[in-house]
Amino acid sequence: MLLVIDVGNTNAVLGMYRGEELVRSWRITTDKSRTVDEYAMMVHELFRLSDIHFKDIEDVIISCVVPPLLNTLEELCREYFHLRPYVVGPGIRTGMPIHYDNPKEVGADRIVNAVAAHERSRRSLIVVDFGTATTFDAISSRGEYLGGAIAPGINISAEALFERASKLPRVEFTRPPQAIAKNTVNSIQAGLFFGYVGLVDGIVNQMKEEAGDDPLVMATGGLAGIIAPASKTIEEVHPNLTLEGLRIIYLRNKGNG
Repeated sequence: MLLVIDVGNTNAVLGMYRGEELVRSWRITTDKSRTVDEYAMMVHELFRLSDIHFKDIEDVIISCVVPPLLNTLEELCREYFHLRPYVVGPGIRTGMPIHYDNPKEVGADRIVNAVAAHERSRRSLIVVDFGTATTFDAISSRGEYLGGAIAPGINISAEALFERASKLPRVEFTRPPQAIAKNTVNSIQAGLFFGYVGLVDGIVNQMKEEAGDDPLVMATGGLAGIIAPASKTIEEVHPNLTLEGLRIIYLRNKGNG
């Protein structure tokens, strides 16, 4: 089986593929302080609960935007899976030209999302990823990465509001009953929810205008399912887009690791 690992600043998501089938996935907290052995214990326990064993892992591919963790995960693969993982970065074939001033500046997760989205649709796209940051990425109909935008993530904004405004409580991010809220909790939720819906639609519409065509708008990330129903621009939601992109890139590099 193929183990795919997407490490973000807040969470890491692991997926287990048997061929094209995503057999199981797990979400864990990103923690730079954990050792190789601590990660091995955690992964072992997750596998055990799903009746999966280390010896079942035939290959691993990693996308990581937290540099200190990459060495830890590579060592994990060598020591416990006895293999060398594929790592999304310079030298790996993505099959996607990157039209960015410095291609090395584009986060690995953004390229992985773009590859998966274009493989699904084969048309021009905008991918919105609701992660630690909210990212917007434009892909041409020819499968070229054109660039994009980065905004603070929803949870970052919520936490900043709680930390900087002494009388405002920390609240759960969810859709409130209405924008004209009747209490403080709902007022904060209204500002966050409707504010981000407006942010998403505003940036997407601007990118559509600049692209000059009618790209499909696809969303992914943990909070995509909450925002998408209220958005006038998001057309599809694919929660496992990054994992699927990792599987596709692995297949494009298999045998050349």
